[in-house]
Amino acid sequence: MLAKELMSEVVPALKTSDTGYQALSWMDIFRISHLPIVNNLEFLGLISDKDIYNLNMVDEAIGNHKLSLFSPFVFEDQHIYEVIELASRLKLSAIPVLSRDNSFLGTITTNDLVTHFAELSALKHPGGIIILDINVNDYSLSQIAQIIEGNDAKILSLYISTPEDSTKLFVTLKINRTELSSILQTFERYDYNVVASYMKDDEGDAMIKNNYDLFMRYLNI
Repeated sequence: MLAKELMSEVVPALKTSDTGYQALSWMDIFRISHLPIVNNLEFLGLISDKDIYNLNMVDEAIGNHKLSLFSPFVFEDQHIYEVIELASRLKLSAIPVLSRDNSFLGTITTNDLVTHFAELSALKHPGGIIILDINVNDYSLSQIAQIIEGNDAKILSLYISTPEDSTKLFVTLKINRTELSSILQTFERYDYNVVASYMKDDEGDAMIKNNYDLFMRYLNI
């Protein structure tokens, strides 16, 4: 999933002739705290609500002020993971997208990221969830997949988290089945430590909601 597929269809770009009040109004409407400033197709930089408040003249055109803008962006052919990394690292609520010839194409909001990340991670598909606690040196994706597929199931998505200063991995698996008993038994037979499993629809829904909430906090919304 590439940046050009993630762009919002409604979030506008600012012009230097727009006022700070107009910018704040749009930020409030779209629930973001950043907007790109564009001159024709030239990306000039990203302005935040804090920048506008610091100007202390919201009724004047943005271009009337000397702005110290920073200019983070992604190219249209960059992967969603790279977009998420940039948004998280710089705590952005909106990410400008440029073509390879540096023409401004549009904006990705963190709400857009959440929606598309859910699709990418199969969070919307019914199924069960298994969390494994594995030593780094024992991690084998091929063996995990073999156990799942040996029980007539498929992995819909997989992600890994690593606690700080630890040699452990937490592997979270989304499976295309809600009945996981045989899979759990097989993992135990192969000496895997199953930290948790979610099989019922209400438990799965709670897990999905928790993933959304964690992801939103991760992007500092």
